[in-house]
Amino acid sequence: MNLAKQIWHEVLHKLSAELSPIAYDTWINPIEAVDIEDGKLILLVPTSTNRDMVNSMYRPVIERIMNGLNPLYNQIDMILPEEASAIDETLMEKISVSREKEEEKSASFDGMILNPRYTFDNLVVGECNNIAVAAAKAVSEAPGVNYNPLFIYGGSGLGKTHIMHAIGNHIRRTNPHLKVLYVSSERFVNELIASIRHKSDATIGFREKYRNVDVLMIDDIQFLAKKESAQVEMFHTFNDLYQMGKQIIFASDRAPNEIPDIEDRLRTRFAWGIIADVSSPDLETRIAILQKKAQMQKCIVPSEVFNFMAQRIDTNIREMESLLNKVVLLSKLYGKPISVELASEAFKDYTKPTEEAIGAEDIIDATLKLYPGVSKEDLLGKKRDKGIVEPRMVCIYLISELLPLPLTSIGEIMGGRDHTTIMHSKSKIAEKMAKDEKIRQKVDDIRNMIYKN
Repeated sequence: MNLAKQIWHEVLHKLSAELSPIAYDTWINPIEAVDIEDGKLILLVPTSTNRDMVNSMYRPVIERIMNGLNPLYNQIDMILPEEASAIDETLMEKISVSREKEEEKSASFDGMILNPRYTFDNLVVGECNNIAVAAAKAVSEAPGVNYNPLFIYGGSGLGKTHIMHAIGNHIRRTNPHLKVLYVSSERFVNELIASIRHKSDATIGFREKYRNVDVLMIDDIQFLAKKESAQVEMFHTFNDLYQMGKQIIFASDRAPNEIPDIEDRLRTRFAWGIIADVSSPDLETRIAILQKKAQMQKCIVPSEVFNFMAQRIDTNIREMESLLNKVVLLSKLYGKPISVELASEAFKDYTKPTEEAIGAEDIIDATLKLYPGVSKEDLLGKKRDKGIVEPRMVCIYLISELLPLPLTSIGEIMGGRDHTTIMHSKSKIAEKMAKDEKIRQKVDDIRNMIYKN
């Protein structure tokens, strides 16, 4: 690693602890360090917007950190790709070489970096995640002893990744001698493919990497669906680690028995330890999360602003944090204190669907995605097979909840059913949601799909 890269790597490590994950990933992570000139660190930024944002918001923080690391290199200079090519061919060559090295590094068998900001201390616990957090803390205190494997599932943006990073950070702090490996299932699959392509030696290296660890954490495990070779490799990796008493942790957007196209022998192993869900937070928990995020950013936010935001976002913690960041940014840009008026302006670009923005077809399509074994013809048809009745009733429930349609119109959409059938389906699912967490999670997942699209 050259000097520019080394300095920037150290700066990034400290910046990740000072900035919110959204701000860090959006504005800082895309930047590359390419050279040092006259004591200045030359940074390549992807867009002029990125450069303007760093200049206005983050330059003082970056240069303060650099000065603390080495007073000889305490300033930055940012250039765009087109400026670099116009300035110096040698600089462009350095950029090219730097990127090649980064690609080689990313292709190597290293784990993904744990975010130091994701800890148990700044994790808000409520009814939506209390079981998952309790299990995660138990695992982090005694890896391989309690709840092995730990399987955490829930919709996108509800905090599963935060919990996994918190486990890894706690173990690395309290048991630094233990090897902790955190990867996504996509990375696991890509590395497996690369090892097969490079034949025997690489395959041995791949297996040594994943089977010689004390804690293996794999995020988004649902993406192993339909990937037969990866499932076979995961099966044997699981067996080896489990037999050696090593801790295994998975995260998924759905429970093991709801992941399609996964081998039964792997699905059953997912459930050997404990399965813990993370659901959408209630209003009080959402307010507490926003308060914690504001506290981490050291900004003053009136209670009415927290209430305003929490009442308008009810499904995704990441969206809440993103909009809080925007409110804080607007406050700094306008030189005004944070207020409901400012929060209202931040919400102008928030595209949560309204009744007019979505239609019955959107809800039907989202339902079919969550129930991949059901066809549209089955969903709207007359069959009453057990595997069809539930998705049909869930679809009816969501249409009636999200669209301002009379029961007779919903009946026509759903294959010509009468209004009493629609009423029965709606009340049946509402009743099941109150008692069955799995049904409630499915409804939340479909709603999330609709909002995301």
